[in-house]
Amino acid sequence: MISYAAHLRVYEPLAAFPEDERRRWADYAASGRALDRREGVAAEHAAAMTALLSVPPRPAPAEESEQAFVRQQDGLTYVCPWRTRLRCWSALLDFRRGLPDALADAFIPRPVAEAAEAAYARWQTRHPDVRPAIITSTWQVPIPWFLLFEQSERHLVLADRRSSGTPQAEGPERQVVFLTAMSRARQRVARALHVLRRTFEDGPAVTGVEDLGRWLEEFHPHALVELDYGGIVHLIDDDDLTGDDSAEALAGALAALARGDVLTAQQLYQEVAGRWRRVATLESAN
Repeated sequence: MISYAAHLRVYEPLAAFPEDERRRWADYAASGRALDRREGVAAEHAAAMTALLSVPPRPAPAEESEQAFVRQQDGLTYVCPWRTRLRCWSALLDFRRGLPDALADAFIPRPVAEAAEAAYARWQTRHPDVRPAIITSTWQVPIPWFLLFEQSERHLVLADRRSSGTPQAEGPERQVVFLTAMSRARQRVARALHVLRRTFEDGPAVTGVEDLGRWLEEFHPHALVELDYGGIVHLIDDDDLTGDDSAEALAGALAALARGDVLTAQQLYQEVAGRWRRVATLESAN
């Protein structure tokens, strides 16, 4: 089953981790046990579906995952821990905040949710500095994520599209992945905030970018930042993926705002927003 979700990941160098954890991740990376992005996302999705369909549902795993995504670059090892349990707890809180209590309880019984929230609170007191290195968005790529990247940092592979019932395909993986250095991502967020605050002062556009910037500040300055379209690539045809210039168009909108050309900025922004609005509507398609 395909998870129609995009992922923003931070890969930190081994030096960023405490000594015990650093040794563990170094051994893990050297062992070759790390799953690639496609395998890892599929494994997490399958486990999540099993947990939520159990009776009663299990909003979070009993134990934290010992898996991570691994990247090798310029002779260095970078690690992005899954931290599945932490991300499940966070997702549960976000899910319940977005729904009336009665509807939230229909999905996850209140006693189950309260027990998970209490476990999360206890965990936070023991691990106040640990944060999720992966943010996930279903059915679309959030527009602020593109501010972190340049169009030239995109890696595109066109391969067969799959539906949720299609077995895992052999051969190349259909994918869109952006990768940049943390220093560049932070600089781009700072420039975007300077322009947005000067233009809008406050509001959702500014708040969303501020939240993204705060999240990036939690990580090692020499980390890598990756945007992975994940299963969403199977919702988009080859021509649209090839012509997807979201990062370039958003950078153009920001540059237009900076020089006071609001009309051009609006046109470019609506081009990007419209593209992802069309993808998001597929969530409710029959």
